[in-house]
Order: sequence, then C-alpha cells, then structure tokens
Amino acid sequence: MRQLNPLQSTLLPPFDGAGEVLRVATYNIHKGVRGVGPRKRLEIHNLGLGIEALDADLVFLQEVRLFHAREARQFERTWFGWPQQGQAEFLAPEGYDVAYRTNAVTRHGEHGNALLSRWPIGEPGHYDVSDHPFEQRGLLHVPVQWQGLTIHAVVAHFGLIHASRVRQVQRLAQYLDAHVPRDEPLLVAGDFNDWGEKLDGPMADIGLTRARAEHLPASHRLTFPSRVPVFALDRVYMRGLACRSTFVPRGGAWARMSDHLPLVAELELA
Repeated sequence: MRQLNPLQSTLLPPFDGAGEVLRVATYNIHKGVRGVGPRKRLEIHNLGLGIEALDADLVFLQEVRLFHAREARQFERTWFGWPQQGQAEFLAPEGYDVAYRTNAVTRHGEHGNALLSRWPIGEPGHYDVSDHPFEQRGLLHVPVQWQGLTIHAVVAHFGLIHASRVRQVQRLAQYLDAHVPRDEPLLVAGDFNDWGEKLDGPMADIGLTRARAEHLPASHRLTFPSRVPVFALDRVYMRGLACRSTFVPRGGAWARMSDHLPLVAELELA
C-alpha cells in the first residue's frame, strides 16, 4: 500500500483514479522557490509531495524551470538541494509521463509549461502566443490517451494585460482550429491572470466552457493569493466534457509552496 502523504489531510477528497471520472489539476508553481534575498527558500521538494497528494490524472503546471544557473548554485548546498533534472521530471509522480516546453528565456535560465499525465501521451506541440516583448507566453499541447479516447490537453499561461489576454484567446482559437479535431475532447487549463473575470465570454465564443460545479460555492475556485485567496486566476476550460466538482486544497503547507493554490476539477464525458 502506498504511504499516506501528510498533505492529503488538507481537504482533498478521496479518489481511486478508476471509472469514468477524469481528475485534473492546474498549478502555477512559482518556479519552485519563494521569498526574496536571504529569505528566498527552495520549495520544489514540498511541491513534489503536494502534487502527489492531488492524485490527479493530468497536472497542468506553469512557471516550471528546466534549468536556472544562479538558483542552482544558490541552493546546491542546502539540505535537499536543487534537483539534478528539470522540475517537470522531478515533480512527476512515479509512472507519470511528462511533457515540457520553454516559454520564456531569461538571463540565468528559462521557464515554461508542463503536463504530467497518469495516462499515455503523444508528441507535444508548442505555440508562441506572446503579445509583446516584455511577456513571453506559450501554449503546450499534449494529446492524451484516456479510456480509449484522445483528449487534447493544452497548458496555458496568459498575459497580465486584459487586451493581451483577449488576443491570446484568438491565437488559441487559431491553434485549435489547425491542430485539434472538433470531435475530440479538449481541455485548456492554466493561469489566465483574469483578475476581472472577463475571459469566460471570449472563451465561450471559441467553444470552451469553464469547469465549475454550480452547486458549489465560489470558494471552491479561488486560488490567488495562496494565503488568503480572493481571485480565481487558475482555471480549466473544456469541450466535450462536463464538470462534476471543483475544489482548492488549503492550509499552511499549500500557502507556503507557491503564491497560487492548485485548482482541481473532476470531469466526465459530456
């Protein structure tokens, strides 16, 4: 029997991974570190425990590093140390497939989007949706084989300006038209930075519905900031699927690991 992860005690409903329910999670991991200056601390090892505790079939990750030379040097002599492999590979629970693509290249490293999948994946695709030179943004597209079907998983991280986000929805639509068959289920999940709750309309215009269970309170969707969440920046949009429930794990451990909390949704075929 698998050892119980202590983070599973923080409001995570039980899930056996079987049947017709697909559990997905989206999580902005803040590059695996928190704090600034001498108080900066490495959280990537705790994030690994947290992601395992989510017990999700698909985990959509944003702000993931493949490498960062300065932080690797800073943390190499800490108790646990900077991981030898990329963060996506490091965070993947045993047996999961991993896809990763870089969005942004910086002075000392880079970061991008990742998908961790309990189910077999196909060849990943990447599409640059940067709207201006100051924000490098991209989409990671991964076909996933689930219950005899192909589900298309797209990991997204949209910009900080509303007009940019609207244009990124349009670029998303262009990509989907070219690469995703209309009769196959689709998930687009990530950090949409939609503070004003204005993206549901543009996403609906391109055939994507936000995953939310109407019988549950809004608190089941609030993810930012992690200590006192008041915004639902992290979302799952879907086509060909229906939402049974959503929840956001809370507690001191989750608040510590990133400035975002993960959003988890349980879905079924529509």
